[in-house]
Amino acid sequence: MKIKIEILNKQHNKSDFDCENESLNRYIKKQASQDFKRKLSVCYVLIDENNKIIGYYTLSSISILHKDLPENLAKKLPQSYRDIPATLLGRLAVDKNYKGKGLGKLLLIDALKKSFEQSKKIASLAVIVDPIDDNAVHFYKKYGFILLDSNKMFMPMKTILKLFANEN
Repeated sequence: MKIKIEILNKQHNKSDFDCENESLNRYIKKQASQDFKRKLSVCYVLIDENNKIIGYYTLSSISILHKDLPENLAKKLPQSYRDIPATLLGRLAVDKNYKGKGLGKLLLIDALKKSFEQSKKIASLAVIVDPIDDNAVHFYKKYGFILLDSNKMFMPMKTILKLFANEN
């Protein structure tokens, strides 16, 4: 199976996508294109050779309150910054027919790589996720995300840099 990741467009077949979460299914089918047009988020899709969507994730900008950061990181930042710039990995989903094949990890790595590259042009301290359920918390923890008091999770760009250090 040949697969690739690209920005969602009209050629992509999203009608059959089913990740077994109605909110995530509805988003890709009905809202993702509108969010892109409104500059609210960018949706990246993992597609097969027939343009069928196998999985997707979204990226957008977000800020996190200085006080919500872990103490060891917050103390290294100027107190004059109330809001800290970050990148939001807002949604990540894989079609139920492709689960267990490592495609969630593939999407996550691609999202982290794109976020890191963008942070060189537009400041972003970390990638933030807002896990939808306990399975999502477990997934992100497995890859090194840190749970915050706000129930959001984050991974500093410095950590992401280490992940891709051999590629730069």
